[in-house]
Formats: sequence, structure tokens, C-alpha cells
Amino acid sequence: MKLSKSLLSFACLWASTLVMAQDKVLNIYSARHYPTDEVMYSDFSKDTGIKINRVDADDAGILARLKAEGAASPADVILLVDAARLWRAEVDGLFLPIKSTKLEEAIPSNLRAKPADNGGTAWFGLSTRARVIVYDKLKFNKTDVDSYEKLADAKFKGSLCIRSGSHPYNLSLFGAMTEHLGPQKTEVWLKSLVGNMARSPKGGDTDQIKGVASGECGVAVTNTYYLARMMRSSNPADKAVTDKIGVVFPNQTSWGTHMNVAGGAVARHAKNSDNAVKFLEYLASPAAQNHFANGNNEWPAAKGVSFDNPALKAMTGGSFKSELLPISAVGMNQIKVQQMLDRVGFK
Repeated sequence: MKLSKSLLSFACLWASTLVMAQDKVLNIYSARHYPTDEVMYSDFSKDTGIKINRVDADDAGILARLKAEGAASPADVILLVDAARLWRAEVDGLFLPIKSTKLEEAIPSNLRAKPADNGGTAWFGLSTRARVIVYDKLKFNKTDVDSYEKLADAKFKGSLCIRSGSHPYNLSLFGAMTEHLGPQKTEVWLKSLVGNMARSPKGGDTDQIKGVASGECGVAVTNTYYLARMMRSSNPADKAVTDKIGVVFPNQTSWGTHMNVAGGAVARHAKNSDNAVKFLEYLASPAAQNHFANGNNEWPAAKGVSFDNPALKAMTGGSFKSELLPISAVGMNQIKVQQMLDRVGFK
């Protein structure tokens, strides 16, 4: 049966409209659960006309979902908040290596995946958080805790508070320590940390900060964006906490402070890969990088981006030396680290 010209024209128009509609969609699986990110999603949609659909979960949940969905996954962009998980997803083949001059020029080589066989890059770091030490200013001095190694000192027996050793933030830090010290010395160090604990690991980084302020702990380990959030809070209770503690960016005279990376990638089976690349390029732009800094208290990953976050600047006095280990090196130590934690009884 032949279609009339009008019906054929309608069919062509409908097909064209459907393609355009598909071109204007982006499906994101995000482990970034920060309300301040909403502005970035909104700005991207306004600038491009691309509608964003988002699924929020934690890193582990997102990776499990991608594996279960396989080629049927609707995900286009994956946003994760831990370097070890970015590396793991890359190794498991969950990302699509892409070529983007904008991203390669903006993001330093140590904050992105190594080039794949096709020359593409599997993931890009978009922001960083420093893993710092906070301490009770009445009990200890800054020089007492100016390196991660010093947390093993006997003077801190019964004083250390830290979240679970198996949490991704700590797995990344301990993976970095393994790279710097070697497995044997790192395991001895971890055993000493267990011996110095004021309590069994529990809670998040904010709980560790509050533990120091309350006197339950003398020293603790935290990511900087938790501390910056409290420093910028208008809540008197938060101000009371931050007034009682000092903060140290460890290892300034050696390899630098450990940085945890939040990053993004194009999903292996992305149906809207061009839009996905556009979105990652937008997240590496000065506007979005400033929002990471000012909205969620993270350091920009892109080169040459200036920002004005009073809490971050107050912590450092302007600048600090950060660790430059490749993420792949840290990631490859994760299984080894978990085995060490089990042996020394680090819960």
C-alpha cells in the first residue's frame, strides 16, 4: 500500500522529531548527593536545551546497577566520588573511553585515566578533596601531626578517631600509603593506628571532627569538604566545634597531602554519548569548577581555575602541596589494603 504524500511527510516529520527529542536527553547515574549541584544541572540544560534525567545512588550501588543492566543500561554519564571506584569501574569495562581536547587540556594527567588503546580516556577527575588531620589544640601541636606516619606515634594511644578502614576514602588513603611506604611498613603503620584508637571506627568524617571537639578524641582524619561545611555554617554549634580544633595538611615536606577525587565518565553503553561528552566538558569549565569550590567546598580539578571559598583558603593559608600519585597506582592496591586491614583488626 502506497502512502499519500501528506502521510509520508507526517511520518518523516514524526521520525525527525523523535530523533531530535532523543538528541536532547541525557541520563546520569550520580553518586553526588549534594543539593548545591542542582544549579549546574539547571545551567547545562538552559545552555544546551538538553534535558537531564538523574538516578542518585552511592558509588557501589551505581557500579552494581551498571553491571546488572549491561547493554540495556540507559545511563549516559556516570559521576562517582571516589578514586578507587573510578579505577575499579574502568578495569571492569563500565566506561566508554572518549577523546576530548577540552577535557585533556583542562584536567591534569594524574587526575584522569591513562589513555586507552584507542587513544581515548575512560574517566576524568572533576574535583578533589584533601584527606587532612584535625587535632585538639589544647592537647597537641601542629608539628605533632604534620604527617600521616605520625598518627602511629605512641603519644596518640587512645586518641585517634577515624571512620571504617574499608570506607572508600580510607581505602584510597591507605592505598596511597602502600605506594609510598611499601606493603610491609604500611601494615605496621595500620596496626599502630588500631592500637592508638580512642574508639572503634564509626560514623562519618563529621563525627570524627565532633569527636575531637568534644574531647573524646585527640586527633582524627577527615576530608576537607566536611570541615569546610562546618566552618561556613551559621549554626553556633558548628562554630563552637571548629573553634576547638586545628587542621593540618600532612606531608608538606615529603610527597604532599593525599587527595581524593570525584570524577565523571561516559557509560560504556551510552545512547547519548555526544551529549555526555558535552556535559563532562561543561563540568570542567571555569563556571562549573567554581561551583564545585564555592557550592560544595571542593578543590577544582581543572588547571588555572581561581575561586573564592573563605573556608578552603583559611585552612591552607593560600596553598598546599598535594600528592601526585596516579590513581591507577592507588586503585591497584585496594585488595592488598583490605587484606592488611583484616590482618591487623582495623574494622
